[in-house]
Amino acid sequence: MRDVFKTLLQPAPTGHLPMVDAAAWLHPTAQLIGNVRVGADVLVCANAILRADETLNGEVSPVEIGPGTNVQDGVIIHALAGTSAIVGAGCSLAHGCKVHGPCTVSDGGFVGFGAVVFKSDLGEGVMVSAGAVVQDVTLPAGVFVPPGAAITTQEQVDGLRKVSDDERSLLDAIAAENQELLAGYRKMFGSD
Repeated sequence: MRDVFKTLLQPAPTGHLPMVDAAAWLHPTAQLIGNVRVGADVLVCANAILRADETLNGEVSPVEIGPGTNVQDGVIIHALAGTSAIVGAGCSLAHGCKVHGPCTVSDGGFVGFGAVVFKSDLGEGVMVSAGAVVQDVTLPAGVFVPPGAAITTQEQVDGLRKVSDDERSLLDAIAAENQELLAGYRKMFGSD
């Protein structure tokens, strides 16, 4: 039955192929295109698209997903030519969010439902809530972006509060639940 669940791994026009750690689990409807690197214990859910195929001077910069991260249903990760989209370890990218490079989502970060991150660097443990837009800024570690906010200047960043203990507990629970799903899929489809 495992043969039925093959993710579509596509080369870029340059010939770059996705590289996926054997301990990752990818839903068969997910698409990985080009210079995509997926670490150990990553869960990539249905209809996610991770694409690194644009060139600058013949080079394709990577889309990288760190170990223990979950990329939920319908997430899109891409980057402009010559730039990368880097997602650290233990991150959660929630349903339908868009992470577009140049950008970095550091370890333990969260990007909520339908949120957009573009041309930005997010420090460790940043929480971007549902429907928010983060563009052209650097967020320090541990800040909270409220639902629906548009954060596009450093002045707006300076007004953000820290993630609360309750919010941190929620993010930890989301990450743990997705690691349980990863273990379940591995067991179900014989990759453990």
